[in-house]
Amino acid sequence: MAKLVFGMNQSLDGYVDHLEMTTGPALFGHWLDHVRGLTGSVYGRRMYEVMRYWDEDLPEWGPERQAFAAAWRRQPKWVVSRSLTSVGPNATLIGSDVEATIRGLKARLVGEIAVSGPELARSLGDLGLIDEYRLYLHPVVLGRGKPFFAGPRPPLRLVSTDPVGEDVIRVTYVPAGSCDGPPPGHA
Repeated sequence: MAKLVFGMNQSLDGYVDHLEMTTGPALFGHWLDHVRGLTGSVYGRRMYEVMRYWDEDLPEWGPERQAFAAAWRRQPKWVVSRSLTSVGPNATLIGSDVEATIRGLKARLVGEIAVSGPELARSLGDLGLIDEYRLYLHPVVLGRGKPFFAGPRPPLRLVSTDPVGEDVIRVTYVPAGSCDGPPPGHA
């Protein structure tokens, strides 16, 4: 059974914004390894449109960006949207019956499926489908933007904290009723 994981870069005051937070070499390498290891990703429309950046090679990209783009393109993607009528390569549009489709993916696939987009994560969390939340805390205060949690924070239980690079901490939580993961401080 696949595990559904919602993880994003976040400011100390709880916002996600790819343009405001820099991704240094260590964190970029972490995300590259993460994407390479995924079974696939489920995107909300807005995050999918942001990530379409990786669909075409740009001449200024170095080897790391080229590797990330190749890994992202290979990965199966499911895009949840009522407004899109089509999606790009290696992507499947989910326009209705989101809960049944995601439950089906979790039941038939093995490994980790990333959830991308705070609003989608809130909807899937409300349905009890998110297995793990990973907050990548950057030492930045934005004061505005899209919050990591698009609604009330669900009851969570800390399972680990890990440094990623020089200045980012990954904080991992599971839903409070979940028995997955080691107790805090043992990851």
